[in-house]
Amino acid sequence: MMSRIRRWTATLAGGLLCMGLLAPSAAAAEPEVLDVPPGEQLNATSAEAFLDSIFLSDEAKSQYVGASAIIVKDGEVLAQKGYGYADRESGQPVDAAESVFRIASVSKSFNVAAAMQLVEQGKLALEDDIRKHIGNIAFENPFDNPVTVADLMKHTTGFRIHEGNQDDIHYDLDTAYELESYIRDNFPPVVREPGTSYMYDNFASSLLGLIVQNVSGMPYQEYMDQHLFEPLGMTSSSFAMSEELTSRMVTEYDPLDQPMKRYATKPTYMPDGGMLSTAEDMGKFMIAFLNGGQYGSESILSPDGVKSMTEYRVAIHPLLPQATYGFEAPMQMTAAGASTGVIAKSGGIGGTSTYLFFLPDEHVGVFVTYTKMGQLYSGVYAQFIGAFFPEYAKPLKYGAYVPKSQNELDKFTGYYRNLRTASLLSYITKGEEGGLVISDAFVGPRPLIQVEETLFFDRMTYQLTAFQLDENGDVAYMNEPVLHAYTYAQRGEEAAGFADVDAEHPYREYIEAMQSLGFYDNAAGGSFNPEDAVTRGQFVENLWTWLGIVPISTDGNTPFADVVNHPSAQYIEMAYKMGLIQGKPGGLFNPDQPIARQEAAVIVWRLLNAEVPSELFDDVPLAEGTDAWAVPAVQMLAGFGYYGPETEALEDGSIDFQSKRLLSRAEQSALFMKLLTVPQQAVLEQLIAARQAQ
Repeated sequence: MMSRIRRWTATLAGGLLCMGLLAPSAAAAEPEVLDVPPGEQLNATSAEAFLDSIFLSDEAKSQYVGASAIIVKDGEVLAQKGYGYADRESGQPVDAAESVFRIASVSKSFNVAAAMQLVEQGKLALEDDIRKHIGNIAFENPFDNPVTVADLMKHTTGFRIHEGNQDDIHYDLDTAYELESYIRDNFPPVVREPGTSYMYDNFASSLLGLIVQNVSGMPYQEYMDQHLFEPLGMTSSSFAMSEELTSRMVTEYDPLDQPMKRYATKPTYMPDGGMLSTAEDMGKFMIAFLNGGQYGSESILSPDGVKSMTEYRVAIHPLLPQATYGFEAPMQMTAAGASTGVIAKSGGIGGTSTYLFFLPDEHVGVFVTYTKMGQLYSGVYAQFIGAFFPEYAKPLKYGAYVPKSQNELDKFTGYYRNLRTASLLSYITKGEEGGLVISDAFVGPRPLIQVEETLFFDRMTYQLTAFQLDENGDVAYMNEPVLHAYTYAQRGEEAAGFADVDAEHPYREYIEAMQSLGFYDNAAGGSFNPEDAVTRGQFVENLWTWLGIVPISTDGNTPFADVVNHPSAQYIEMAYKMGLIQGKPGGLFNPDQPIARQEAAVIVWRLLNAEVPSELFDDVPLAEGTDAWAVPAVQMLAGFGYYGPETEALEDGSIDFQSKRLLSRAEQSALFMKLLTVPQQAVLEQLIAARQAQ
């Protein structure tokens, strides 16, 4: 749960790592098409040297405790090595043949391979409506188009995001949670027309696993064992945590380098991310996949079936491929987009990260896994391509287009909301000197140069941003590599406005931005009541809702006697469990009491403080009027600028946050929009520079 909450507070280290590795330090004009010298020859010696150069480096060692990797080419294993510790406390080293890792979302590629087997047998069709294969499980789909099996494979279902529940990771290793029950209890509605948008979707992959189970007539984990792992000789791979495999599992580590307790998942056999394997076993799968499904005398798929999994089926622009059946595009390379000659699959689950990528035309496959969540694999991929296949990172040559006038660029401007994480927002405006400017809370503003009709070059990241038009020629979705690499961002609708928020209202821009993005109802003629005070329960519920976090059913585990059966009980309980609010047994939360501005600040501060050190804001001067317990929180919000026009700087330079005044609905809108759009990293860099200067 906390990792989901932190998604929008992180700085997306993978994208930033890639920029650091590859991007020039200064902005430049549109990239030229350059001749790329040939790379080093990939053989057993160079492959092993490459892995050593990565995993034995001081930079990489700080990002893992134990790691395992394998490189294959032309049906042969070139290099297979373990690094670090399978268990640091005992000093046990990683063995690439024996050490078992969770391979996280790389499991999805095996899940799709299983479904493709059933397609080849004629038991399943890609165009089948999923209702045909899920029994009596009901779900909402208001559109004429059905959700198909192919939609599940390429993440175009249109489902509302379901990122799991708080208790999907648990420590009861002996109790089984059935796949069908999990699907039935958590089925989301379809909220976008199936087939029209891309959103990486764990639930869709689990649902595909249920279809494999139903169509084959076998329990999911047994089907995978018998029809994939056994034919390939993958004796150290399974979706079941058997005693033998768990005895060889590596210890997983949290971001603070502390060993994690062994955990299980719901469902127990989790198609979207529950597979266990070793690097050696993954090499067998890679060799089979690159050999048209054949491994020795065994075949898991036909050559046509394998080929169908390598072809990109989703692309917002031809230079920005998105997904195949079972794989996704690799990261964008500097000025080169994402190569259609590479298919990849990344994965991350508590304490482990994984990455698998193929260069099918080169008959090359690479797999890496390591204990700790992190983006080390982004550097592995970038450096591998740069060393051995630089032609796959060759700067692009763009097609002919008619440059758009500044008036024509209006169609691209506005707020864009990430389909997976509602709180990840981008804002696009027209640049003062032409073109567009995109900004978000992580990287800040950066110019976009038009290079094709709906394709733009980001002058800061040296990567591409593309837009998808609807049937009327209006912008519907955007794909850019910083916040929206694994999903589209949906452009906000034109705000209908509110009858009691006129054109001169000081909070109109914040209120209508929230309305445009769907945080408020967008029907014309309604009232907003901007001066009404926000209650404590409403504030907590709004915070979770606007962050896109759906709570699990309440279990009553809260100390607040007055929260039981309250409409916001689930949200308040979750905030208590996450440490955002505090209480003592038998105490009261007073959920219907209006919340003071400093109380709201403390709740937000506790959320931010998981990633942002409070001491950076110690020197932010505050005017009198803030209680001592709220001072660090108010300093942080004031330092970030998370407020509207109600807050002002006084003549002495101090900030009057008006801490004890009640928070109004209008002020809440300003707080939240600033929270999601102010470039956080830029503020932190300024504070750090000021401290260093002192």
